[in-house]
Amino acid sequence: MVNLLASALTSPRLPDGALELPGAEHPQHAVWSLLESVFDPEIPVVSLREMGVLRAIHAAADGSLEVVITPTYSGCPAMDQMRADLDAALQAVGLPARVTTALAPAWSSDWLTPSARNKLRQYGIAPPACGAEHPVRFSRHATTPEADVPCPRCGSNETTETSRFGSTACKAMYRCLSCREPFDHFKPY
Repeated sequence: MVNLLASALTSPRLPDGALELPGAEHPQHAVWSLLESVFDPEIPVVSLREMGVLRAIHAAADGSLEVVITPTYSGCPAMDQMRADLDAALQAVGLPARVTTALAPAWSSDWLTPSARNKLRQYGIAPPACGAEHPVRFSRHATTPEADVPCPRCGSNETTETSRFGSTACKAMYRCLSCREPFDHFKPY
């Protein structure tokens, strides 16, 4: 465990963008691998790292770990559960740690990893478009739905937004006009 703690050093700056799991040669690999088992409580097929919520692991001055998370939006009701799940995973292997929340930089849907996007589709949630994937982007203040949200079930682009809020506030409810199935769409931010 001392090696895990000693290897958890990282830069105090938070990364910007999707985080891939560090390789076995990386000094933080063991801690990141351990935390890979902590899933989003609202989307239990995607790890917190894949969602872009788990942002960094730092060695604190007192010798413990500081695990930094960023909510998908500031009012996310799942944050307490995420924090508790991370604490439990670290305590289970005897690592002293505290989980802190960083609101800046604000979470972006561009932080979803490619594997998270695939898992969301397979789970029945349309992931948001990002970067070069989609030329139409809108801000947090937009009032119009995202264009061309493909159905995660049949792949059709013939979809329509039925409610700006889906099962959670970070998702909108859509319906496919081809297969007629309703589905959540993770909002882009």
